[in-house]
Amino acid sequence: MIPTRTDRIARAFGAAQGYDSAASVQRVVASELAQRITSRALSAAPKVLEIGCGTGFLTGALAPRLPDADWTVSDLAPEMIDRARDRLGLVADYRVIDGADPAVGLDGDARFDLICSSLAFQWFGDLRDAIARNVALLRPGGLLAFATMAAGSFDEWRAAVGGDTGVPHYPDAAAIRDMAPAGTMIEVETGAWQWCPGSGRAFLASLKAIGAGVAADGYRPLSPGALRAALDRFDAAGATVSYHITFAFVRAGE
Repeated sequence: MIPTRTDRIARAFGAAQGYDSAASVQRVVASELAQRITSRALSAAPKVLEIGCGTGFLTGALAPRLPDADWTVSDLAPEMIDRARDRLGLVADYRVIDGADPAVGLDGDARFDLICSSLAFQWFGDLRDAIARNVALLRPGGLLAFATMAAGSFDEWRAAVGGDTGVPHYPDAAAIRDMAPAGTMIEVETGAWQWCPGSGRAFLASLKAIGAGVAADGYRPLSPGALRAALDRFDAAGATVSYHITFAFVRAGE
């Protein structure tokens, strides 16, 4: 059987043994999202689901701020679940769940006050549908809070390649705002970070190290010569990449 893109994503992240040391921007974004979540109204002892936990950056930043929370911590990759459990030492329900359709991996009556995710939603094939499926698991007044890659991310690499890079074309904040399901309220905020990996080769190696090297379906890899030329152009332009992030907060109706 030919593996689906979801299968390939799970395997790539499962194999990402060096995630913690390579995921510097991911750590910063998770911390920023945690701050923004806790500035919003939440129940005193919220039931929380994290989607795409990785090694636990977001849960690790949120748990001290939500000391009475009841946690379900999930990821697509079983190996990431194990790493998060070991790293966090948090009493939680750890589950392998595809965040694009989380109800499949949960008990039928599971409902949450907060569903949160940092830099996982960009991997979903149908972001609008995934948002709706997550919102459907919220209790009345509950909050879906996620950070995701936005338009403009990695444009420096796109310019160096001069064609298809295999990186999806991410939506901008306005497009994500329009994805809010009927009956909800959405707030959308943005942030941007510059990262200098040192070279194009280091940039590509870092994506592989965190499991983020899975190309979009239909991508045809560059020839060795075209790749060398793109790496040279990237380095000559400063070897810097931009992360543009949308922070979305979708509040369920009461």
